Amino acid sequence: MIETERLILRRWREADQEPYVAMMLDPQVSDWLGGPFDRAEALARIARNEAALETHGYGRMAMARRADGQFVGYCGLMPTAKELPFGSAFEVGWSVAREAWGQGYAGEAARAAFADGFERLGLDEILAFTGAVNFRSQAVALKLGMRRTPEQDFDHPGLADDHPLKRHIVFVASKP
Repeated sequence: MIETERLILRRWREADQEPYVAMMLDPQVSDWLGGPFDRAEALARIARNEAALETHGYGRMAMARRADGQFVGYCGLMPTAKELPFGSAFEVGWSVAREAWGQGYAGEAARAAFADGFERLGLDEILAFTGAVNFRSQAVALKLGMRRTPEQDFDHPGLADDHPLKRHIVFVASKP
């Protein structure tokens, strides 16, 4: 578990299932993740996230507001997928429920994930990548002080050639 001023990043709970499914069914949220997803796909993602946390001690964590415990999204570190052109690297990923957009939760959670990755996991750098048309996520990465690394940009192998998110751009945060 990781706590910030306004958030708790924690293991997944049964109570997170319905708000997560709703978030992943919302095309304004999930279209940026290659979705939308159906209920079974969303629940499978929770199971994979929880399994990573159980097995490795890191992964995508549920993000809840400290003030009321309300689920507002997820954030965490994961190794990059083997089919991506990075070799052995870690990626920070986040998504925030639409009703919680614009409140700075993604950046606050990502900063906490960076600290955990650099301090506890001993990482030297952490990547973030997003579709070239996902300006909201790019803005978060830049606000986090991540640097653009255009030489690492890539076409996502899991997306069709005509998919609007096919081209991905890469940002890097280095250990302070």
